[in-house]
Amino acid sequence: MARRIAVADGGDTSPAVAVGLPVEDPILIFGLAMIVFLTAPLLFQRYRLPGIVGVLLVGAAVGPNGFAVLERDATIVLLGEVGLVYLMFVAGLEINLNRFLEYRNRSLVFGLLSFVVPQAVGTVVGTAVLGLSLPAALLFAAIFASHTLLAYPVVNSLGIRDDESVTVTVGGTIVTDTLALLVLAVVIAADGGDIGGRFWLELFGGLALFFAGVWLVVPRIGRWFFRAVDEESYFDFLFVMAVLFVCAYLAEVARVEPIIGAFLAGLVLNRLVPRSGPLMNRIEFVGNALFIPFFLLSVGMLVDVRVLTAGLEVLAIATAFVVLVVITKYVAAWLTAELYDYSHDQAVTMFGLSLGQAAAALAIVLIGFEAELFGEAMLNAVIVLILVASVLSPSVVDRAGRALARTRDRQAYDPSDVPQRVLIPFSRHSEYRERLLDLGLLVREERSLEPLYTLTVARPAADTEAELAAIEADLAETEAYTAGADVPVRSQTRIEQNVASGIVRAVLENRITTLIIGWDGAASRRQRVFGDVIDRVLTRTRQLVLVARVREPLNTTERIVLVLPPAIAHNEGFAEAVHTIEGVAEQVGASIRIVVVDGDPEAYERRFADVGLEVPATFEGAPSYDAVVEELDGSVARTDLVVAMSARRDAVGWQPALQTFPKRISGLTDGNFLVVYPASGGRSDDRQFLRFR
Repeated sequence: MARRIAVADGGDTSPAVAVGLPVEDPILIFGLAMIVFLTAPLLFQRYRLPGIVGVLLVGAAVGPNGFAVLERDATIVLLGEVGLVYLMFVAGLEINLNRFLEYRNRSLVFGLLSFVVPQAVGTVVGTAVLGLSLPAALLFAAIFASHTLLAYPVVNSLGIRDDESVTVTVGGTIVTDTLALLVLAVVIAADGGDIGGRFWLELFGGLALFFAGVWLVVPRIGRWFFRAVDEESYFDFLFVMAVLFVCAYLAEVARVEPIIGAFLAGLVLNRLVPRSGPLMNRIEFVGNALFIPFFLLSVGMLVDVRVLTAGLEVLAIATAFVVLVVITKYVAAWLTAELYDYSHDQAVTMFGLSLGQAAAALAIVLIGFEAELFGEAMLNAVIVLILVASVLSPSVVDRAGRALARTRDRQAYDPSDVPQRVLIPFSRHSEYRERLLDLGLLVREERSLEPLYTLTVARPAADTEAELAAIEADLAETEAYTAGADVPVRSQTRIEQNVASGIVRAVLENRITTLIIGWDGAASRRQRVFGDVIDRVLTRTRQLVLVARVREPLNTTERIVLVLPPAIAHNEGFAEAVHTIEGVAEQVGASIRIVVVDGDPEAYERRFADVGLEVPATFEGAPSYDAVVEELDGSVARTDLVVAMSARRDAVGWQPALQTFPKRISGLTDGNFLVVYPASGGRSDDRQFLRFR
C-alpha cells in the first residue's frame, strides 16, 4: 500500500502535492532516475568499481524488491527494453565492420562454443542432477547459454572496442543469442505440438528474408537519404532511430528477439555513420546518458535478494546457474583464445563480456514459466543469476580491459614524436565548409587530445572590420559543428596580403602536422598544379598535405581508389600518408582499390602490410599515367573517393607528369577527390618563408 502525505493550504484550491512510496508522479520518477544515473556511477567509480554496477545495485535498492521507492511499471519496462535495443544497436554501429567481416569466422566459432558448451553441459546437469524433463533441461541450459553485453559500456569507456577479441565477442553474441532463442522457439512449439513443416518453413524462411532484406535494402536507403537530405543534423539522428526500431520490430516478426534486429541495423548503418562525426556523438550521448542507464536500472529492479531465503531449492538452482555460467563461458573463451592465439587479457575480456545475463535469460525463463515447464524456484534462481552476473561481468571486463588498454597504448601507431595537429584553412565564402570539417574529423586520430585547427585569412581592405565580423560568424558555425562531434576546435583569423603566407605562418606557429586544403577543381595556368595559393603552400611546407575537392557526403563512400606514382614508396612520409588513408577507409567502412603506376603491385602489397593496412584492399598495376586514366575512365562511381598520391618537386617520387596528373584524374569523377602529399624531412625553413612574403 502506498504511503501518501497530502499537503495543502486550507483556503487554496490548487491541487495538493502528494508524496508517497512508491513514487507515482511521472516528473518525479524521471527526476529520481536522472539522480541515480548521475550519482551512482560517480560514487562507485571512487571505489574503482564500474559505474554500471552502481546503477544496477541502486536499481535493486530503490526498486520494488528493495525500499520500494520506484515501481517497475510499464514505463520503466518500456524504457528498459528500448535501452537494451539501443545498446545492441550501438555495439553494431561502433564495431569495426572491416574487422568484423574479416573475423566473422572467428565470431562464428566463439558464438558456437559459447552456446554449445553451456547448452550441452546444462542439459546434462538439468536432467541428471536437477531431475528436469528434457524440454525443461534444454530451456534451463539455454538460459545461461545466451548472454547480454552488460559490460559493453565498460569496453567503450576504455577505448578497446576495436580490439579483435571484443569484435569477435560482439559478433559471437549474436550467434549465441540467436541459437538460444531458436532453442526456446523450438521447445515451446514442440511442447504445444506445433512443430511440423510449416513451423520450420516460417522460422527459417522468415529469418532468411529478414536478414537479406535488411542487409540489402537499408544501406541503399541510407545512402540516398544522406545525399538527398542536407538539412539540420537532427534529421540524420531521426533517420537512424527510425531504421533502428523498424529493424528491431521486423526481427520480432521474423520470430527472433528485437536485439538481433537492432544489432543488424547497427551493422548495415556502420559505414554510413563515421565514429568521429557529429552524428555518432549524438547517438552515443543519448544512449549513454539516457537509454542504456534505463536498461540497467530496469534490470536492477528485477533483483530481489530475499529469494536467497526462499528455500534450498532456489539456492541449489541458483548455485548451479552461477557455477555453470562461470565455468562454461570461461571454457568457451579459453578455447577460442587457444585456437587464435589471443593473450590472457583478451581471453579474460571475452569471458567477462559473455558472463552478462539479462534480457535473453529473462525472456527464456518467463516463457518457460508461462508454459509450465519451470516453477517459481527457477524464476527466482534466474534473478539471482542476473544479480551475480551484473556485478561480476563489468568487474572482470574492467580489470582485464584496463590491462588490454595499457598494452594497446604501448603499441599505438606513432609516425613522429610530435602530436598530430590538423589544420583546415577556409576561404571566406567556402560552400563546402562542413564537408572539409568531416574530412578533418576522419583524418584526426580518434583518441587524440589535440583540437582541430581552422583558419581564415583575409586580405586588408577598406571594409576589413565588416569582413572580420563575417569571418567570426562563420567560425562560430564551425565551432558549433565540431562541438556536435565532441571535438574541440581552435579557430584563427589572420589579416595578410598574401594568403599563402598566412597559411604557412599558421602551420609554423601551431606546429601543424597535417594540412587539409579545399580545392575547387578550377583550371589554372599551365605551370601550376592547383592554383597560386595552394601551389605556394605546398612549396613552403613539409607537412602531410591533403588537397581536397569534397562534394558528396564522405559517409556514403563505398570504395577508395588510390593511385600510387612510381617510387613513391621510397618517400619518407609514405607510411604516414598510407596510415591516414587507411584511417579514412576504416572510419567509413570502405575498401581500397590500389593502382600502382609503373611498379610492382606485389611489392606494394608487402609494403602496405608493413604499415599495418587493416581494410580490404586489392592491388593492380598500370604501365603509365595514360593507362591509369584509360582504366579508371567510366569505372569510377559516384560513391568512390579517388585519391592520388603525389610528391613535392624536391621530394622522392616527384616527376614532371605529376604537374598535370591531378587535373586529369579529377576529371574522371564528379564526386570526391583527394591529392595526398606525404610529409618530407625536417621543418619548413623560416628564411624560405620570408623570401616568399
